Amino acid sequence: MKKLHALVLGATGATGKEMVKLLLEDSNFSKVSLFVRRKIHIDHEKLTIHKIDFSRLNEYNSLVKGDILFSALGTTKQEAGGKKEQFLVDYTYQYEFAKIASENSVSHYSLVSSIGANKHSFFFYPKIKGALESSVKSLRFNKIHIFQPPSLIRQPELIRLGEKYSINFLQVINKLGFLRSLKPLLVKDLAMKIINESLTNKIEGITIYKSKDLFN
Repeated sequence: MKKLHALVLGATGATGKEMVKLLLEDSNFSKVSLFVRRKIHIDHEKLTIHKIDFSRLNEYNSLVKGDILFSALGTTKQEAGGKKEQFLVDYTYQYEFAKIASENSVSHYSLVSSIGANKHSFFFYPKIKGALESSVKSLRFNKIHIFQPPSLIRQPELIRLGEKYSINFLQVINKLGFLRSLKPLLVKDLAMKIINESLTNKIEGITIYKSKDLFN
């Protein structure tokens, strides 16, 4: 099997961190290139880290070359500083990067979206995610995998207080047999599923992975 070159967006986030660990351990991948907004310190023979300005993506066109683009980039309104700033990260930067990748003949795109993603949603976050899904579906990738996970159980050092309470509540409700579709998922399990599907799912075109599909 051909050794693959993975491109990763969102490498400093909860899911992205787990993906990077798994990609570096996976013998199917000979190169892993990260595109980050701030400097990070990871050292590995397969790894290349590009610190870039996402507002000037066209300047990095020649770097966006490989086999699979894994995109786990994302933020919150609070972290970004407002809805406009969140839209830039969660939609504009992701779409523009994916467009460059498709034009550079990257053949496969794996996107971490969200449960309930819908461009017509009344709520801002699922509306952004739905808009991005809709836009990237028209790009010229051979394969597009879109993952719509439920609430994610992040690493202890990254979990927010509100997330902790909501996850605990959902886990109790799930044990009683309710809201099974909202069962929280470990970020490591999501990352493993994304990478495994990139290697084993040979179907071309668009594949949507709903919450229930991610526990198989």
